[in-house]
Amino acid sequence: MDALNRIKFLEDRLHRLSEIGMALSTEKNTDRLFEMILEEAKNITQADGRTLYSINKDGDLDFEILRNDSMNTIMGGTSGVEIPYYPVHLWLDDKTPNQKNVSAYVALTGKTVNIKDAYEEEGFDFEGTKNFDKKSGYRSKSFLTVPLRNHENEIIGVMQLINARNDKGDVISFNQEMQEQVESLASQGAVALTNKRLVEELKILFEAFIKLIATAIDKKSEYTGGHCERVPVITMMLADAVAQISEGKYKDFSMNDDERYELYIAAWLHDCGKVATPPHVVDKGTKLETIFDRIELIRTKMELLKRDAEISFLKRQLNGHIKENFDDEYLQDIKRIEENMEFIEKCNVGGEYMEEELQDRVRLIGSEELILNNKSQNLLTEDEINNLNIPKGTLLPEEREIINDHIVITIEMLEQLPYPKNLRNVPEFAGGHHEKMDGTGYPKGLNQSQMSTQAKIMAIADIYEALTAADRPYKEGKKLSQAMRIMGFMKNDFHIDEDLFEIFVTSGIYKQYAKEYIAKDQIDDVDEQSVIGK
Repeated sequence: MDALNRIKFLEDRLHRLSEIGMALSTEKNTDRLFEMILEEAKNITQADGRTLYSINKDGDLDFEILRNDSMNTIMGGTSGVEIPYYPVHLWLDDKTPNQKNVSAYVALTGKTVNIKDAYEEEGFDFEGTKNFDKKSGYRSKSFLTVPLRNHENEIIGVMQLINARNDKGDVISFNQEMQEQVESLASQGAVALTNKRLVEELKILFEAFIKLIATAIDKKSEYTGGHCERVPVITMMLADAVAQISEGKYKDFSMNDDERYELYIAAWLHDCGKVATPPHVVDKGTKLETIFDRIELIRTKMELLKRDAEISFLKRQLNGHIKENFDDEYLQDIKRIEENMEFIEKCNVGGEYMEEELQDRVRLIGSEELILNNKSQNLLTEDEINNLNIPKGTLLPEEREIINDHIVITIEMLEQLPYPKNLRNVPEFAGGHHEKMDGTGYPKGLNQSQMSTQAKIMAIADIYEALTAADRPYKEGKKLSQAMRIMGFMKNDFHIDEDLFEIFVTSGIYKQYAKEYIAKDQIDDVDEQSVIGK
């Protein structure tokens, strides 16, 4: 090679090394990066075969990428072709290292091994290589096996090159210059693999922490843990459906991998503020429930009324007014008390609507006098009457305000986290799922123009899950047709986004989710055209 060609060769190599260096900081796909590194190793050595191993969780060497030009072999990496070979064991047993296999030896010792001819090598066992050559007609000769060492000096993988070639295509040995340059490439590869693993480990830790919060909510309240887990499912299904739309208001909506992950994390965290919500409010299964269900106190009071009725009867009997075992007045009193108790028990269960006349009856029953400790008092306290007359659900306005505060707490919690750039919208996505299109939602009263598409998507997911969930203390899961009809009304009232809801219906997302997460007896036919108003 003359001086001019040598200079050009070195310039080309420097350019390729520079490209690999840039790829280290920009390329997120480790397979592509290592394929670049192996390709550069080929440029340096003209190696016919190239293999990359990584140490797996069991401490063995997995085949990651396998290339051989003469045999037209392309496996692993981005090829999509699975490598059919078993991992290389580093240890033959608990005490015996596998030092006969060259790749295992390099992984165990961290030393580069440069072999001129495998058939003449006495230090390592190449029996498997020779058998492969015999079957395939290939001739494996020169080997260069280099360790991949991370910043903590741990061996995390091995790069192996086979059969270096000269310009004429003849197989030659790997010289010292080749070895040094390949070792440099291996060092770059180790940095890339280590960084990728660190990022993945941090990502796994972050997701585990998020799910830990959901588990904490689950342990705190059996009625919300499933919600935290299911809302992300619906959210991502709907978001992916919206991203496929090619016409209408959301035809330009799309998400890359980072944006999908951002929404996924926000969906998992959308109710994290419930960790601060008092359990007796979150779990209020009946109107009278606090730390315990106060219906038991009312039952006791009713028994006291029965006692008073019996005492009155016995006094009448002692005074000679009656001779029968029981008179009509006593029987009517007992019947009235039992009917009132049955009515109160029904009122204690939350519903969709409580008529005013039923509320008046609660007040009338509550005003009945009861003698306790020689003092007269009303049968029901003002607080008990207020709770029993809750017109919808089981929560008083002040309790509902406490529940609603969970979203404020969610936002406060999430805004304190130091997010990387790709997660900076998590607080807005997670904190906006109770806002409404007409600006009457909470906590900020945002209207549709002030909300992100992702927050609007999560609002639909949150409502749909809540309507169909069968694990709430105060209601049964609604039939599919009922849930969709209610959401249709909410769309008409500008509580949820009309276009997104139409996509939710017409794409079949609601049915797809129902098949896996909703009880079969809840699934019925839905008049989709009526629901979306067309």
